[in-house]
Amino acid sequence: MTLQIEYQSQSFPGVYSVPRKGVLATSWDELLWAAITIGRPSTYHVFQYGPASFNEAIFRLSLVRMTVEQDWYGRLSRTGAFAALDPTEKGMVSYFLGMTLCKLFASRILHTPWLLHLDVFRPCLNPILLGRSRPDLVGENDAGMWHAFESKGRSSQPSLGDKQKAKLQAQRLVSVNGVPCSLHIGSFAFFKSDLLEFYWKDPEPDTKEPIELPRPDEEWRYYYEPALSIASWSEEPAFIFERERADVVVKIHPKIRHLLDEGRWREAREAAKELQDEFKGDGFQPDGLRVIAGESWRRLFEERQRDL
Repeated sequence: MTLQIEYQSQSFPGVYSVPRKGVLATSWDELLWAAITIGRPSTYHVFQYGPASFNEAIFRLSLVRMTVEQDWYGRLSRTGAFAALDPTEKGMVSYFLGMTLCKLFASRILHTPWLLHLDVFRPCLNPILLGRSRPDLVGENDAGMWHAFESKGRSSQPSLGDKQKAKLQAQRLVSVNGVPCSLHIGSFAFFKSDLLEFYWKDPEPDTKEPIELPRPDEEWRYYYEPALSIASWSEEPAFIFERERADVVVKIHPKIRHLLDEGRWREAREAAKELQDEFKGDGFQPDGLRVIAGESWRRLFEERQRDL
């Protein structure tokens, strides 16, 4: 069944043709692809390869499974497990869900699948610039333009104050390789009457104290490593239980796979840009990855159907 996510948009330039409101039709495959490919370091990166990246990928999938399930109409509703979390835990999980939906909507509506968290640039930035007053993510679209995103998650509808805070953080000008970002978006994933919805706005940028980022190079490892780890470690005996519990298959296009196996992250990224038409014909996302969700992701919905 197709998943349905209602959304609202504000203040986007007409050239981007972003609907003011609508329903995004998506799938578990696409939602889990977005979760796995948020280019962000984590606590698991105290290690560099193998089990650490695999654990990070399983962790992200587990957060999605714990937080949302589909209802009769294909809408995503929050689970009882999420509702039972304490406020601090809800904040952490909601933030991750906010980044996941930001990635999903950026890819589908803005044709901007390549998102990296600003933390991946930490070694080359003044630590002061990595404080709270900054966007979370930067992303490149199909035309080579960069956008900045402040992504937030809430367990209930965001207030006007919440939206204003996100707006101020998104407004801080970010440039990549000397070129200013075209959009500066504040976004929210939130639950309304237990149903998951999305809101985003593109305010005018604030040119004070701009954050200047280099063009990503090795940083693309943070984007690809979790997916590569599942594809690489799925047959290892030590990880069979985790793989079965995750119930996800990750496929990597062969023209990208050999580059990733050799740690040639930027080359894989550039090759994917040239192969997008080929990827579409084979069912892959623009980055050369394909995530296939197993039946367990739909099982709760199907069990309720049988009970009627």
